[in-house]
Amino acid sequence: MSKTRPPLQRLYEPRAYDTGAWPDSHWRATAPVAAPRPPLGGDRVTDVAVIGAGYAGLNAALELAGRFGRAVTVLDAGQPGWGASGRNGGFCVMGGTKLSARQIVARFGVEAARDYDRFQVEAVHYVDEVMQAQRIDADRGPDGELCLAHSPRAMRALHDAAMFESETFGRHIQVLRPDELLEMGLSTHWSPGGVLNPVGFSLHPMKYVLGLARAVEAEGVEIFADSPVGGLTRDGDAWRLSTPGGTVWARQVLVATNGYSSDNLPPWIGGRMLPVLSSVFVTRPLSDSERRAQGWSSRIMTFDSRELLHYYRLLPDNRMMFGMRGALRATDAALADAHARARRHMAAMFPHFAGAEVERHWSGLVCITGDLMPFAGAVPGADGVFAGFGWHGNGVSMASYSGARIARVMTGAGDLPDLLRQPPRRFPLPSLRRLGLAAAYAAMRVTDGRLKSHGKARGAS
Repeated sequence: MSKTRPPLQRLYEPRAYDTGAWPDSHWRATAPVAAPRPPLGGDRVTDVAVIGAGYAGLNAALELAGRFGRAVTVLDAGQPGWGASGRNGGFCVMGGTKLSARQIVARFGVEAARDYDRFQVEAVHYVDEVMQAQRIDADRGPDGELCLAHSPRAMRALHDAAMFESETFGRHIQVLRPDELLEMGLSTHWSPGGVLNPVGFSLHPMKYVLGLARAVEAEGVEIFADSPVGGLTRDGDAWRLSTPGGTVWARQVLVATNGYSSDNLPPWIGGRMLPVLSSVFVTRPLSDSERRAQGWSSRIMTFDSRELLHYYRLLPDNRMMFGMRGALRATDAALADAHARARRHMAAMFPHFAGAEVERHWSGLVCITGDLMPFAGAVPGADGVFAGFGWHGNGVSMASYSGARIARVMTGAGDLPDLLRQPPRRFPLPSLRRLGLAAAYAAMRVTDGRLKSHGKARGAS
């Protein structure tokens, strides 16, 4: 058997995957110092090999080792928390798809949609339960997730969607007027209202993922960091995973790398996912006078109805975290431009916060799929290989719970909703995905409209 393997095929510039460089994130700066995990050295034989020490991989390992007593080895190209699990916005919410509830019902039927809705709610509760059971203090925030309309038309659409979800799923979504938002400490000059989903809460993403890593190791799981898997091949009745420092043989494998995946590990994944760059920054602590002037004192997680959405929340120490999509390249210049754009948008939306200096800013990869739904299940044509990816920017809950549920499927002790087990289609002309993304962004900016800094502003630029 040849030991030469093709290089990993990834969509962005090397900077996006440089595990030797940590992002300058608020989360890493405020999390407990964690001892670096060692790289794999030599050979290992294990029941299950997990590729990826993020939410999906660690929750799967916790379930496999803690509940089912399986021998598990976790391999990661970086350290736990280096990837999306340590650099996201900390929104533990429903989601995992870019499809609306109406679209899911139209495509899959009402019963399948209700099954998926229940899964989303269970996912949020699962994270809460894991943090309590494992005594992970991740700065849990208040319940609820608010979506603010960016235009009157968007407000009408949010109202209709809220009524549809309440009727279809029996889950109350509260519709809020501007005066009601003001009473809640959520005043804006640009929004005609919003809707509040009671399911969800915020957390400190790095504290959560590091807590999971400690919990997994307490169950006897070995985590090997700085150990990128460069080859995955069948070797008799096992799978052979090759890293720079050694080899792991496992009867089963879980690929849990989401937006940091390679298009050829395994080859089946090629063209089925599209990593998307997101920019995030955190300001200095906002003063009482700044928050009073803005009328914004609530710590409820918030996003808006734009296609190129913004997401933001006040942190426990009164810093403002603000994030948005938009960069098309992982170069210094492109990322700096995306950060500057996000800064301008925050200043227009929160003019009384415009003078607050940015303390840290960073970027990361979100993952979408060819059919805008997540995937969790067995990889077709590769007996014993499973995967979970495509959380569409809502991976805190969906990746965590999907990882645990995939683990149950791997042991024959559970299943997953039909919607999650359907392999996503490939993107048309997958080598041109970034060109397609650029065109999509241009169309979204037209749909969203322009964002201005005065009181009649609507949309995003």
